[in-house]
Amino acid sequence: MQRENIPESLLADVKNYLNITWDDEATDAKVSGLIAAGSVYLDLKYGGEADYMEDGLPRTLLMEYVRYARDGALDVFENNYQPLVIGMQNQKAVSEYVPAVEGTVSSQ
Repeated sequence: MQRENIPESLLADVKNYLNITWDDEATDAKVSGLIAAGSVYLDLKYGGEADYMEDGLPRTLLMEYVRYARDGALDVFENNYQPLVIGMQNQKAVSEYVPAVEGTVSSQ
């Protein structure tokens, strides 16, 4: 996700999550940059483009990534959220595996 293409609703949700109740261009630019960086990082962990608009692990992890980045604590993010990152990867693997198995079963 590019910082120029961050949906306004996602930016608003992240700002709300961070308790940012004011509007100014500099804050929006900073948060948008953190969202973009977080989505690139998480997409690499996910193994594809994750959906950050829907409730679920990718969105939760993005919110937390932005919070940690804003607070200057990215060095501990992965250790603290490793179980959730693995859970996100497993959910994707299962969702890809089940249709593949169902297709094999139905073609026999």
